[in-house]
Amino acid sequence: MKIILMPNPYRDKQFKYAMRAREILEESGAAVHLCLPFDVDRDFDAPAGMHFDDLKTEVRGADMLVCFGGDGTILHASKLATANHLPILGVNIGTMGFIAELEAGELELLRKLPKKEYTLEPRTMLDVTVTGASGQHLLHETALNDAVITKGAIARVVQMSVHCDGVEAANFSGDGVILCTPTGSTAYSLSAGGPIIEPAAKNFLITPICAHAMQAKSIVVAPKRVIDVYMGKVGRHNAFLSVDGGRALRLNMGDRITVRVSDKVTRLVRLKDTNFFEILNRKFTDRG
Repeated sequence: MKIILMPNPYRDKQFKYAMRAREILEESGAAVHLCLPFDVDRDFDAPAGMHFDDLKTEVRGADMLVCFGGDGTILHASKLATANHLPILGVNIGTMGFIAELEAGELELLRKLPKKEYTLEPRTMLDVTVTGASGQHLLHETALNDAVITKGAIARVVQMSVHCDGVEAANFSGDGVILCTPTGSTAYSLSAGGPIIEPAAKNFLITPICAHAMQAKSIVVAPKRVIDVYMGKVGRHNAFLSVDGGRALRLNMGDRITVRVSDKVTRLVRLKDTNFFEILNRKFTDRG
């Protein structure tokens, strides 16, 4: 079994957890390759003697990705994993780590991987496209968590019209709107007042952000629906779209953001028989 370990170098300081994971997996018979999930700053100082394999090369023929970091690291790695039809396992070295399967102190459970003692949990993804007012193609991405439209730092509010299968479902001005998967329902959408959706439900959410309208509430959408968000007046500093927390795309009046359920599915590795509601309690209720 070929496993790629992808530690976030700014979370896994000195790669302590990744090195321990490699030791455990190699003892268990796996072929392990250590790769960085993204390019590091020029002044990044890796430990002496530390060698990293080329990610694009090693992903070919791999059986699984194991990443170390917070939810942002897992979201970043999930795009590569999904594109290469690989399951992904997250080890939390962040604060919340809601998507992660393991905490940093549970690395011994990695011994199950070469023995195939794990299950795979499919997670819905969203297909996100942006079309300009003149019909030009501006963006096409997939999201495991969410696609977020927000106002600029200085802009007052943005005006949006949200359509579901061609019928207007909401029209409001505010700070923006979140379109998210069940996985993303426990992230920004939850903070904005949206409901929690368990992953097995496969629906997705439209959650307004600080909408200046009495009727602008979260809407739970069936997976077959197609959502279009039309940008109205966005102020002199425009609005922005960010997919899974990635680089923001500037939006202008007349742009159309189309969101539908993607054909792609992220497969999360499960080593523990943990109920979704047990995870909710542990992450939100028991944090002290």
